[in-house]
Amino acid sequence: MASTELVAHTGRPTGSAASRRLRAEDTIPGVLYGHGMDPMSVAVGRRDLRLALSGAAGVNTVLDLTVDGTVYPAIIKEMQRHPVRRNVAHVDFIQVNLDEKITVAVPLRLVGEAEAVAAGGGLVDPAVDSIEVVTTPRHIPDEFVVDVSAMDMDTVIRLADVPMPSGVEAAGDPDSPVVTVLTMRAELAEIEALDAEVAEEQAEEAAEEEGAEGAAAEGDGATEPTADGESSGEAASEGDSAAE
Repeated sequence: MASTELVAHTGRPTGSAASRRLRAEDTIPGVLYGHGMDPMSVAVGRRDLRLALSGAAGVNTVLDLTVDGTVYPAIIKEMQRHPVRRNVAHVDFIQVNLDEKITVAVPLRLVGEAEAVAAGGGLVDPAVDSIEVVTTPRHIPDEFVVDVSAMDMDTVIRLADVPMPSGVEAAGDPDSPVVTVLTMRAELAEIEALDAEVAEEQAEEAAEEEGAEGAAAEGDGATEPTADGESSGEAASEGDSAAE
């Protein structure tokens, strides 16, 4: 992998207000660190950064970061983005030793049509969007391409199934899934079971409410006691007897 030159400038003012002014001038504040060096505040042109990362390697591009005439082999460690506009607000560069292995995340891209999965009512689902690898900066792959054409409903593509280029090692568990199949029928059965459970709960609640209303109605029909403690029915009976 060839390196790409990117010119950065030092001596930028620090602080939130100064950083906002830099961004307004289409300049991105950043920091360079690594290999025992003291962190260095830098700034790069937004357009220059975009061009430097426009190649196939993207954010994994090995940069010849030129700062005040000194060249630092570096890669981007992190790019912070504006929460609304999503443009780059700050960039962290890390100096690397071109002969030393590092861990990086390489994008995953799926190709092909899984006809057997579609016929079975399933859906090919990437379990990850990148794969972490350990390699030297010059050997970082641009991407991993996985062909899903041969997948069927029972297929799981695992990390061990993804070929690694020479000098590149996968950093994760070999058994971890990379691409799986979502079974739409199974999801439908789960939804139907949940609907049935909700309907049963609603029926039980309705029965309880009906029972409560019936009990209340029976309570309304009961006789009320008179002032001397006898029920109104008993008082009327005694009155009839006295009249006789």
